[in-house]
Amino acid sequence: MLSTIKQKTEDRQAALMAAALQLAAQKSPAQITTGELAVAVGITQGAVFKHFESKEAIWLTVMQWVHAELMMRLQAAAQAHLDQGEALGAMRAVFMAHVQFVQAQPGVPRLVFQELQHPQPSPLKASVQQLMVNYRQLVHGLLLKAKANQQLAQTVDLSAATVLFVGAIQGLVMQALMAGHLSDVGAQAAAVYDIYEQGLMQSMPTSTRTKA
Repeated sequence: MLSTIKQKTEDRQAALMAAALQLAAQKSPAQITTGELAVAVGITQGAVFKHFESKEAIWLTVMQWVHAELMMRLQAAAQAHLDQGEALGAMRAVFMAHVQFVQAQPGVPRLVFQELQHPQPSPLKASVQQLMVNYRQLVHGLLLKAKANQQLAQTVDLSAATVLFVGAIQGLVMQALMAGHLSDVGAQAAAVYDIYEQGLMQSMPTSTRTKA
C-alpha cells in the first residue's frame, strides 16, 4: 500500500515537472503559477502542495533533473568518440547533443537564463551554477585530451576555448529565443561549430590537421 502511494506521488511529481518545462517553453518561468501547473496536470491547486512544498521546490527539482539528464546525454555523446581516441570528435558530439537537448526541452534555457540574471543567491541559482561548473569541466577535459592527442594547436588557450564553447551555444540559443523559435538552431549549430573548430586547429600543420 505504501509503495503504491509512493509511486503515485512520484508519478505526480514527474507530471508537474514535465508541465513546468512545457509551460516554460511558452512563457517566463517566473510567470508560471501553481494554478496553471494544476490545470496542466489535471489536479487542484491545493493538491500541488501535497507533492511539492512550494513552486520554488518544483523548479529546483526540475533543475536537478535537467542537470542529471543533460550531463548524462553529453557524456554518452562524448564517450562514443573517446572510445575511438577522437577527443575532437567528442567535442563536436557534445556541442550538437546539447543543441538537440535544448530543441527537445525549450523551457530549459528560459529557466537557466532567468536564474543566472537574479542578483541574489538561492538554491535554484546554485543548482544552475553547479550545472555550469560541471559542464565547463567536461568541455575542458575534452580539450585537454584533444591537445594531448595533438588534435588541436598546442598554442590554444584551453580556458578561453572552454569559455568560447559555452558562449557559442548560449549565443545560438539566446538568438533563437529572441526570434521566437528553436527549429533552426541545429543547422546553425553545425556551421558555428565548424568555425570554432577551425580556430582550435588554425596553427596546426596542414598534414596534422587532416589526420585530426
